[in-house]
Amino acid sequence: MNPVTAPWVRTRLRAAPGAAVALAVLVALTACLAAAFPRALDRYTDAGLRQAVERAPADVTGVLVSAAPAPGLDVAAAEDSLRPRPLADGYRSVLDAVESPLVVDEEQSSYGVRATDSVPSPEEWLPRPDGLPAQMVLAAPQGLGDHARLRSGRLPRVAGGRAGASTTELEAAVTEETARTLHMRAGSVVRLPGRRELTVRVTGIVAPERPDGAYWSVDPVLRSPSLRRAPGPPGAPAPTYWVGGLLLAPEAAPALLGSAPVIRYWHLAPDPDALHGRDLDGLATAVAAVESGPGLQRLHATVSPLADATTGLDDVLTTYGRLRGDIGPLVAVAASGAGTVAAVVLLMAGGLAGDRRRAELALLRARGASVRGLAGRLLAETAVVAVPAGALGLGAALLALPGARLLPSLWAAVAVTAVACLALPLRAAAAHHRVRVHDDRREAASPRASRRRTVAELTVVVLALGAVEVLRRRGATDGAGGLVAMAPVLVGVIAALVLVRLYPLPLRGLARPARRLRGAVGPLALARAGRTSASTVLPLLALLTAFTVAAFGGSVLGGVADALDRAALLAVGADARVEAVEALPSGLPARLREAPGVREVTEVGVDHLAKTPDDGQSLPLAGVEPGAYAALAGRTGLGAFPAGRLTRPDDAGGGHGGGSGNAVLPALASPAVAERFGDRTFRLRLADGGVATLRIVLVRDRTPAVYGDDFLVVDRAGLPAGAAPPNVLLLTGDDLDAGALRRAAGDAGTVHLRSEERDGYVDSPLQSGAERVYTAAVAAGAGYAALALLLSLASTAPERAALLARLRTMGLTRAQGRRLLVLESLPQALPAALGGVLTGWAAVRLLSPGIDLTTIAMSTTASPVGRAELRTDPWSLAVPAVAVLVLTVGVAAAQAWWSGRRGAVAELRAGDAR
Repeated sequence: MNPVTAPWVRTRLRAAPGAAVALAVLVALTACLAAAFPRALDRYTDAGLRQAVERAPADVTGVLVSAAPAPGLDVAAAEDSLRPRPLADGYRSVLDAVESPLVVDEEQSSYGVRATDSVPSPEEWLPRPDGLPAQMVLAAPQGLGDHARLRSGRLPRVAGGRAGASTTELEAAVTEETARTLHMRAGSVVRLPGRRELTVRVTGIVAPERPDGAYWSVDPVLRSPSLRRAPGPPGAPAPTYWVGGLLLAPEAAPALLGSAPVIRYWHLAPDPDALHGRDLDGLATAVAAVESGPGLQRLHATVSPLADATTGLDDVLTTYGRLRGDIGPLVAVAASGAGTVAAVVLLMAGGLAGDRRRAELALLRARGASVRGLAGRLLAETAVVAVPAGALGLGAALLALPGARLLPSLWAAVAVTAVACLALPLRAAAAHHRVRVHDDRREAASPRASRRRTVAELTVVVLALGAVEVLRRRGATDGAGGLVAMAPVLVGVIAALVLVRLYPLPLRGLARPARRLRGAVGPLALARAGRTSASTVLPLLALLTAFTVAAFGGSVLGGVADALDRAALLAVGADARVEAVEALPSGLPARLREAPGVREVTEVGVDHLAKTPDDGQSLPLAGVEPGAYAALAGRTGLGAFPAGRLTRPDDAGGGHGGGSGNAVLPALASPAVAERFGDRTFRLRLADGGVATLRIVLVRDRTPAVYGDDFLVVDRAGLPAGAAPPNVLLLTGDDLDAGALRRAAGDAGTVHLRSEERDGYVDSPLQSGAERVYTAAVAAGAGYAALALLLSLASTAPERAALLARLRTMGLTRAQGRRLLVLESLPQALPAALGGVLTGWAAVRLLSPGIDLTTIAMSTTASPVGRAELRTDPWSLAVPAVAVLVLTVGVAAAQAWWSGRRGAVAELRAGDAR
């Protein structure tokens, strides 16, 4: 009878279904996060680029190709070059000149003929604000009916379907805004003398479908009339006149040759949906090719030697690229740190499985199994679980984040699956490359590491120190992007290897004096904690890397929040601000104090028209009540000052608004104003005609009442009567209700809230998306670090349980068992916590000189608070350290409690080497 051999994979999965399910969950979750990361990057970078292009004016982002009729052509040839068919052929040539990845939105693109100069009209019925005749711009765009709705009349036509340079009567359409402003209607006739008089009859009124779209941005006058000023001598009042647009039929373009200089134009609008952040370099190359490269040369050959291309899209792309380049290193730090911690967890999971099956694998090797065959079987049984789990995680990422590239996510999921599949076979091959008769006790680690391990560790430390030194010298910029991304890992590797080597030394030194203590718990805990092995490097590396990422991430997010709060505070001056041009009603402060959340209301009178008599330069003057205003400045941190220094002198008049123009008032000034006037006395003419005499006694960079670099603050009681009445109210409070404040203010003034101002700074998906990705990466890194700590404790759990069982047979109580495990875990948890705080602080100090948080905090690079620097966040250092201690102690106590419930008989077996 032939023996039947059970399949290895099926047998192993049935023997340990819980371990297989746990591995599947870990691989699926890690693969999902790894695949989601590049897709999230693609989504928010694409959204940021599209928003940057869509928010820019259409005449800036569009590519305008223009060409005048070639000089020297006869009239017939010039007329033919302006007809619809040659223009359409030129449009196709222009489209062919645009290279990928720049995609043209043909629906919003346009072409046609327009006059380069406006032509004055002698019609008296056209509005003349200062007596100058209105002027008209003539244009013959293609596709007017597709981009406008007809409101009245009909679209223009050409009699006989063909016009020439000798044509003198034309039809035109005008937009609703042009008709309303210039008093036109269907049937109006406009005479245009020019080089040859044209008579243009308005046949229809149209409404643009998308007034802000690219079609109507070729010349804004065609959409909306413009009130312009005629040039004149300096200082003399310049008269104004209206300029409007007349939209001719496409077939009427040749008639413009006899009235004004004309050009052919082709305006290409980029398709926002086809823009991708990953194609930024290609987009810049495509734009440059059309402006001054091979694309322009093709236009010279196919359209006209006089063709010229202009666009502002390259400036938009440059601004976006600068913003993305500044934000990229911050996201790379979080990605590398979280990825390293996740990889460590996968390796530890394979190592834990190998340790649990150490006796089984040693027996197989003793019975003749080869290392290659053993590793192959382990790879097969792991792949059966990991590959479907990795595919499931990839599918979940694709469903959760659609609209991004597949290949980066696929490679990320494959990498995770490969690490999960190879961790157990490689660990087993390394541990069982030699056949062993028996297995050593796991806690009996050698006090001296092998020379090979020492050399390897020294090599890694030296390389990491060299990379850190290069990063310190270069900073976070100057081509050090890869080193910036690896900063948490580099610092974590150095700290992990150093701590693993150093922390057992003082513990072994304390073990001998501890023997003199009463009881065996303390000496035994120190003796066990002093033993170390190479297996502690991975969990320590995971913890320290997670510490560094959390500290760096907390510092980044905290710095961004501080910059936003500071900028909003500078813009508003308090938690809320109510202001008006004229004086506010006297009862308004009382009504605002009754609004929910309002604690204090500070009245300020700001005179923005105050001027110095010598040069007439405007200088904002704020009249305040010194006590209340000083308290507000102290609370907000905007130029705090002692109230007594600003109080008016006794000879400045009595009572509110009873000051004399000759009495000298002490003033608080900005540095620019203080440098201008020094400590001398100077006079200021107020908006109501009064005069105030001031002397600067205090200098502050900021003040709540006035936003800017030039300001003066004085005691309002010392100003002449009626000067600087309260027109600004600064509110302090918590959770202010914007609706209640606006209802209380009514139409008396405009309400600005600090919270609303803060929300308006981060307006790009590139900024908000990077912040969300960073937060998610820090959270994932923290979760994997906690899992690494649990795996580290779980790998030694059987040995600790057997130890407690042996000691319990010798009389150890349950309370002593809990103390033993807790004391044993503390000497390892404390160095990890302290080392994490040190590595986090070192990473922040290392990267802070080269990282500016302004770009991720503000909507523009011009920050009102200056450079937003990266500073260490104490909470980001303290919270992870405390969490590690609590988790370690909690797991040790829980294991001691559970072992006490199981009893010694369940843990001890004959021949058990634990």
